[in-house]
Amino acid sequence: MSAHAPAKPYRPGGRGVLLTVRLTPKSSRNAIEGVRSHAGRRTILARVRAAPEKGKANAALEAVVAKWLGVAKSHICVVAGHTARLKTVQITGDAAAIAAALDAKLEHYQGKPEPVSHPENTSEQLDNA
Repeated sequence: MSAHAPAKPYRPGGRGVLLTVRLTPKSSRNAIEGVRSHAGRRTILARVRAAPEKGKANAALEAVVAKWLGVAKSHICVVAGHTARLKTVQITGDAAAIAAALDAKLEHYQGKPEPVSHPENTSEQLDNA
């Protein structure tokens, strides 16, 4: 990998692909919002409405990722970071096909500035600014 090419927020692993996600629970919506550098690596930014209690936010994240990629929820599982914002999500299946699907989805975010966190502002407020 060259010094100029950003790392991807996923890597082959297990029986498919491991995806690095930074999750914001108790959000106003369920969504994948982009890609950002966090702790020296690329991560997918995700938001879910569910509260981070008794695995509800993790289950909601699995559903959001499944819908975003167009795969069955049974193929998505949080495998690390169960109680943290930074999580590792296993996407089970053909690693090459999953990587191609992820690359196609992530292409949408290429060239866009990384989202900036403003705890006092919602994304709607930032859009209307």
